[in-house]
Amino acid sequence: MDLQETQRILSEYVHELANLFHQIPGSAIVLRYIKSSYQDDPIRSAVELFLFLFAVRYLLAPKYSTKPGVVQLSEDEIDDLVDEWTPEPLVGELTAFEAMEVEKRPVIVSSVGPKSKLSNGRTVINLGSNNFYNLNANESFKDKAALTLRNYGVGPCGPRGFYGTQDIHLKTEADLASFLGVDSSIIYSQAFSTISSVIPAFSKRGDIIVADKGVSFAIRRGIQISRSTVRWYEHNDMEDLERVLAKVTKEQNRKMLTRRFIITEGLFESYGDMVDLPKLIELKLKYKFRLILDETWSFGVLGRTGRGVTEHQNVDAAEVDMIVGSLAGPLIAGGGFCAGSEEIVSHQRISAAAYTFSASLPVLLSMTASMSINHLQNNPETVAQLREYTKALRAQLDPRSDWVYCTSAPENPVLILVLKPEVVSSKRLSVEDQQFLLQDIVDECLVNGVLITRLKTLDDNFEPKQIVPPALKVCATLGLTKKEIEKAGTTIRHAITKVLSKRK
Repeated sequence: MDLQETQRILSEYVHELANLFHQIPGSAIVLRYIKSSYQDDPIRSAVELFLFLFAVRYLLAPKYSTKPGVVQLSEDEIDDLVDEWTPEPLVGELTAFEAMEVEKRPVIVSSVGPKSKLSNGRTVINLGSNNFYNLNANESFKDKAALTLRNYGVGPCGPRGFYGTQDIHLKTEADLASFLGVDSSIIYSQAFSTISSVIPAFSKRGDIIVADKGVSFAIRRGIQISRSTVRWYEHNDMEDLERVLAKVTKEQNRKMLTRRFIITEGLFESYGDMVDLPKLIELKLKYKFRLILDETWSFGVLGRTGRGVTEHQNVDAAEVDMIVGSLAGPLIAGGGFCAGSEEIVSHQRISAAAYTFSASLPVLLSMTASMSINHLQNNPETVAQLREYTKALRAQLDPRSDWVYCTSAPENPVLILVLKPEVVSSKRLSVEDQQFLLQDIVDECLVNGVLITRLKTLDDNFEPKQIVPPALKVCATLGLTKKEIEKAGTTIRHAITKVLSKRK
């Protein structure tokens, strides 16, 4: 076949294909579009042709499965694999110290009060509880609690924003706001999740948090959840705080504006000391930061009527952007709260995870919190008496002991007792050695009828690692007489001397 014959056949095929194409409905429109597109923008036509060919290839490609091939095993092979498999335990083996701690842990079988009955039948003086005012023994509280339980039941079992809000919740929030002297407040169903939910509700990725290195585990968890940029300052060191604030402010001068927060505690859970709030307010205003103050351990304790560190240090509560606290402990209720401006509170009702997704606080506990607040407000002598008891208990331990000293603020009813540095160095005590010795002291006190505990902290993977020295934790209570408090303090001091004197 010569060249001309080949060209004739190809021409006939092309002509036949063209006739078939023109018979397709809409072919004239497509042809006209291609011609005009090629004249105006040939590159576009090439790209569209490539995409068309890619789509055709994709549709015509063979189907394949992403699942790996399944290997069929015989019954004997399956049995061999089962015999070789060793399941991992859900909980790791206890260390020697943890095993000892579990074995020696006392179990209270009575109501928690100044004198508690243990499972072994003994009744001991309880200085390991935060029941500072012994309000759970108040008969009027019990009667009101029983009446509330009969009228409202245990709880609505739903989040506040759904069907979990009742009039008692609103009353407690109003009582808290009035008590603190702020515009509004919001209550949560758990104290721990309050601060760890408030922080990420306001501070997000890209925002800046400047926090004290000594803040509690709950605060550190909230900071971690927020994914904010974190700058730490030395524990309760206002000079170092100002240095960090100045550095952050300088770094942010030429960058986009971000939300910036200072986060600290009123009374520090792990050390017991108190923040310098007036200085903190001064720095906050100077460098234009917002302040989140966790008063979990200072609310109900500090100040003339227990309003917290703001009342104790004569600071207007409105100067603090967010005051977070607990309704447990001295208020013998449960849950937590956040107080501040109306805008601050309203924002949390739709953005705080612990508020929007958790069942609301049982009405019984909400009513109890209101009663405790009113009691403290109407009986300021109660707070003054607790301070006297705290002073009497501390007098038996800190100045008179050659072995320990108290790191807590004088007004803090929770006494944190740490081994003196010279004792640790002279006896060459490691952290684990100190923990064992402190547990021996706890056991010796229990033998002599006084229940105390060690300071216990949780480890997290958040940097910088928090360094908390091993310590004893002793709590004052108004459920005892002053003479009983002093006697218990003497018992603790003698137990410390007895245990540490044996250590060579």
